[in-house]
Amino acid sequence: MTAPLFDSHLHTPLCGHATGAPREYAQAALDAGLAGLCFTDHMPMPTWYDAPWRMRANQLAQYVEEVRAVQAEFSGRLDVRLGLEADFHPGTERFVEGVLSAYPWDYVIGSVHYLGAWGFDNPEYVAEYEARDLRELYGDYYALVEGAARSGLFDAIGHLDLPKKFGHVDTDGLAALHALDVIAERGLALDFNTAGWRKPVAEAYPAPDLTRAAASRGIPFVLGSDAHRPDEVGHRFDDALKQIHDVGGRTVTYQGRVRHG
Repeated sequence: MTAPLFDSHLHTPLCGHATGAPREYAQAALDAGLAGLCFTDHMPMPTWYDAPWRMRANQLAQYVEEVRAVQAEFSGRLDVRLGLEADFHPGTERFVEGVLSAYPWDYVIGSVHYLGAWGFDNPEYVAEYEARDLRELYGDYYALVEGAARSGLFDAIGHLDLPKKFGHVDTDGLAALHALDVIAERGLALDFNTAGWRKPVAEAYPAPDLTRAAASRGIPFVLGSDAHRPDEVGHRFDDALKQIHDVGGRTVTYQGRVRHG
């Protein structure tokens, strides 16, 4: 594996659907030959939003303490950074802004997980796709991605083409390209998320054609495994680098909300 590499999309058990202590993720990164990692667990949101799948507001300080403990334990061996995966959901921007101002985060991913009240990436609700027109679905989704990019809250957009997770692929693509224009205009990066290779679609986020389109717009990529278990850290990073470099793309990391690389 080419060094130095960072895994900048990782979760902890505080989100309610991950296993393994934070130090186990750090040890896995070290064992994989990575230079560093950035924890980006699902940030607290209002209590009515997505409650089972993220840390609660009263757990935020615990999350920060746990990551700082890992930073201290692995100091000099692994560069451990503190981030969040935040959600863009219209009406919650002020709440998100408050959480982001509470601590000195290194990196914040902005992700869209809901269309209205539908958690479209939740396998429990996959049947809803059969009731949806895919072109409209992707149009609505990428409109939210554009809103996330314009919000000024985030450093990168998470798993760009997430609605394809269960195999419902975007066959039009125009809304995605328009969203990439906004992402480039706003100077954001893209989470190159290898978890897609572990999902039914069996394709990283973003897809190869979107990777090319992003690279042509000068949008950089931040490598992330979206690990929910320690053994997923650094998943298929060699393949990710090939997909990025084959289209002339580049990878970056963030520290103190400042881009490096």
